[in-house]
Amino acid sequence: MPRLPGAAGAERGGAVVEFVLVSVLVVVLLLAVLQVAVYVHVRNVVTAGAQEGARFAANADVPAAAGADRTLAVVAAATSPATAAGLRCAAGEETDASGLRLVVVRCSGAVPTLLAGLGSLLPLEVTGRAVEEGP
Repeated sequence: MPRLPGAAGAERGGAVVEFVLVSVLVVVLLLAVLQVAVYVHVRNVVTAGAQEGARFAANADVPAAAGADRTLAVVAAATSPATAAGLRCAAGEETDASGLRLVVVRCSGAVPTLLAGLGSLLPLEVTGRAVEEGP
């Protein structure tokens, strides 16, 4: 029986091309999910660090500015020194509407991406507050 030209040969090698296209899509989706996980983890660590720094600076006889340094130390210990170096933290005192004196630690920066060539594209801003102790 004669073969029709193009009927069997047209599909030859199609599975390889489909595998490559699907594999690229799956890898991109996997990297996206991992990047979201890294962002959430770093945001939670920096938030906890800002809260810890505010609680530390709220102690009696501790200057409010010490909260920023404490925050960076906590972030460096929990993630990496490079992540902590990419943050800018500032601590100060505020008074809320009820008259309580608060120590506030604000941190901003960017979360590093999984692909090093992209740099730090994801912005991050967190605030930690604690009621200041009296003398």
